[in-house]
Amino acid sequence: MAGRPNHLVLSGFASVCAAALLWFALGEASAVEAQPPKPVATVRFPIASDARLAGDGKQTRLILDIDQPISVHAFALADPYRVVVDLPQVTFQLPPGIGATGRGLIKAFRYGLVMPGGSRIVIDLAGPAKITNASVLQAVNGQPARLVLDLEEVDRTTFVQLLAPENRPELRPAIADAKDTTLPVSTGPAKPEASGSQASPSDTRPVIVIDPGHGGPDNGTQWDGASEKAIVLAFALSLRERIEKNGKYRVVMTRTDDTFIPLDDRVKFARGQSASLFVSIHADALPRHEGDAQGATIYTLSDRASDAQAEKLAEAENRADAIGGVNLTEEPTEVADILIDLAQRETRTFSNRFARLLMGEMKTVTRMHKHPLKSAGFRVLKAPDVPSVLVELGYVSNKDDLEHLQSDNWRSRTVGSVAHAIDAFFAKRLATAGNGN
Repeated sequence: MAGRPNHLVLSGFASVCAAALLWFALGEASAVEAQPPKPVATVRFPIASDARLAGDGKQTRLILDIDQPISVHAFALADPYRVVVDLPQVTFQLPPGIGATGRGLIKAFRYGLVMPGGSRIVIDLAGPAKITNASVLQAVNGQPARLVLDLEEVDRTTFVQLLAPENRPELRPAIADAKDTTLPVSTGPAKPEASGSQASPSDTRPVIVIDPGHGGPDNGTQWDGASEKAIVLAFALSLRERIEKNGKYRVVMTRTDDTFIPLDDRVKFARGQSASLFVSIHADALPRHEGDAQGATIYTLSDRASDAQAEKLAEAENRADAIGGVNLTEEPTEVADILIDLAQRETRTFSNRFARLLMGEMKTVTRMHKHPLKSAGFRVLKAPDVPSVLVELGYVSNKDDLEHLQSDNWRSRTVGSVAHAIDAFFAKRLATAGNGN
């Protein structure tokens, strides 16, 4: 019995210790919870707030107001005459419509993100000109820091001689034919990255690539303050969200922000993703002197355009790469075109089938063009093994269409119709495959 009191004393002591430890632990936890969270560091990019032009047809200056000094690299390009100004990533907060009109040697200019960490200004020149100054001035006397670009008129011979060798028109064929014995260094526009639901080795769902047109310094069509690149990106993001809801497909996008992606890279991206369907989203416009048009149009690939308007649109879209900077890639030869055409025959059948399904769904919720199905030689549709369509959602040059394009309600309805067409397309393909036809 003598051991029992000792046991009780020890048990009591253990209980006191346990209580003390619990009180200490709770106190520590409360102290931890009471500590304010550490701030998360955020990256702040330089801000460009305004731009203006000065001078005449002999000497012209571009001035860009920025809130801190940055590095700058400028170079010229021929045919058409352009000057490209490469910058670190900049947040452009310029007044709407700025750059659409020019002065002196500058016809117009565009700007935007071309890769993570890099922005670009592309200046369309009225004629050959040389860069006499490209520098950044420090903030002084209450004035912000300023990027200053000075241009001076020259003749074409002088202009070409001042170009870097790889940018001289007469040297391009030789450069294209030369064997590259060095490892490439990428300094050009950003390449698309898979963005959307992530793939795993066991993920056998069909892959859908959504391609919002334009981006970065390539604004696409602009009308009364509305920009095509912003309209189509909003539509594409909404479409991705809608398609992903049912979980039947893996959806990726060529761009999810205001980034420039070259046309050929969009095609390569779709093929690299083993895409089962490629949908490129755009919006059209007619010049003010060419009357009015309205409604959505769906394009498939053809070497011969279905009409003059389709051919003109395809030519304009195919020139978009020039806006992003240097692109020395030669067009395919006639032999290569023939081989590509042979490989595309089955793909074109599927593309046309989806285009018809898409037209049937879209016409129930939105206005369609009087000739809603067309074909033309869009480079972005040239993946030989990926069914592809290009959708012009409407005309920003038409008042009613523009109102729809900027409407959340219209976007939701139209996105739903595209999603339904995709479901019908894959249901039909699976049924055809199951029947062995």
